[in-house]
Amino acid sequence: MRSPLSDYLDSAAPGACPDHLVVPRSLAQSMPLRWQQVFVGLLTDLHEAYPDVVWPEYAVSAVRAEPLTELDDAQLATHGYVTELGPDGDLEYRDVDDRVVPGSLPVRVEVPDTVPPASAGQVPRGTVVLR
Repeated sequence: MRSPLSDYLDSAAPGACPDHLVVPRSLAQSMPLRWQQVFVGLLTDLHEAYPDVVWPEYAVSAVRAEPLTELDDAQLATHGYVTELGPDGDLEYRDVDDRVVPGSLPVRVEVPDTVPPASAGQVPRGTVVLR
């Protein structure tokens, strides 16, 4: 079912992936007081609407999609891929089931987090560079 939120998050919104929305705490805590009050109210509404959901703990890391061709051997191995020379002498990428996959296949690799942690305190607007 389509909704305004799914429409917005599906349009490549920062922090959105298919199953989750990540809101950097340092940025949210740096927003104006009224914004924070509204946001807390919305989060409270969400939690009260689903009281029986057992929330797991989440470990969030910064990632970027990169094609297999941009990964080194250690990164390839971490994601379950290896390289071999194919019958024609070209480099082939293979998955854990030994199937040939395209080198353009995107995988998520960890990158340095460009958003300051919550412990950084107030984050002035225009000081964070997201890439």
